[in-house]
Amino acid sequence: MQAKYPLINIDPVAISIGPLDIHWYGVMYLLAFLSFWMIGNHRAVKQTWQGWSKQEVSDVLFYGMLGVIAGGRIGYMLFYGFDLLVQSPLAIFKVWDGGMSFHGGLLGVIVAMAWFARRTGRSFWQVADFAAPMVPLGLAFGRVGNFIGGELWGRLTDVPWAMIFAKSTGFRPQDTAALNETWRSGALDHLARHPSQLYQAGLEGLALFIILMWYSARPRPRAAVSGLFLLGYGLFRLFVEFFRQPDEHLGFLAMEWLTMGMLLSLPMIAAGLIITLFAYRSGTQ
Repeated sequence: MQAKYPLINIDPVAISIGPLDIHWYGVMYLLAFLSFWMIGNHRAVKQTWQGWSKQEVSDVLFYGMLGVIAGGRIGYMLFYGFDLLVQSPLAIFKVWDGGMSFHGGLLGVIVAMAWFARRTGRSFWQVADFAAPMVPLGLAFGRVGNFIGGELWGRLTDVPWAMIFAKSTGFRPQDTAALNETWRSGALDHLARHPSQLYQAGLEGLALFIILMWYSARPRPRAAVSGLFLLGYGLFRLFVEFFRQPDEHLGFLAMEWLTMGMLLSLPMIAAGLIITLFAYRSGTQ
């Protein structure tokens, strides 16, 4: 008997230069920030977004980076690791242990954009509408990083494109030989899962990026682009949560199907609808 599904067990280190290890996740973060900077500079010269300089694109990216990192870590500890935070408050600084929340990162970015808007004399929505279309591509890179890292995998399934994630099998990282032998025999096929990281990369990332870039290519009412971002992300994330395995220490919150990701996405959907309706009712450019 041979393995039916591929085994995902990718070396987390992309490049080693002497004692320095460059991890794939760091590469994905770099690509995310670089894509924002490049697309932002391109959009800044467009008639729809005139008034943005390359320096301001770099500045809003810098503020956004701070918001993503600080908000993502704080959000993860509050939403997914609150018990650990209570027991060991200093754990919030242990970013090397992993743990970043998109929803926390979003709140951090909102604060960062509000601060940038105040410094530059713009309204919050002017900044948010400019930045929102570039964000999903960065999210796509982040989800690819999750896939390479073999984390945040999906639920068990037997669909033809299912995959086996090494970290979900119970084998220790040092047991690579035993893991590969067991996998080749087909004995791990029952542990095949949805590659939900790739679902998220495709929907919350690439698809939402294309939608927002198309939508924002012409003038829209102020706040409408931001509203569509919140609505689109919330809907895509809610959908993927039906295929994504809940965090082990949280499990299902209720009714054997409600997850924390779903719960946090519902306010985004509501906010996106309200902001979009408000934008079109006000009609402010």
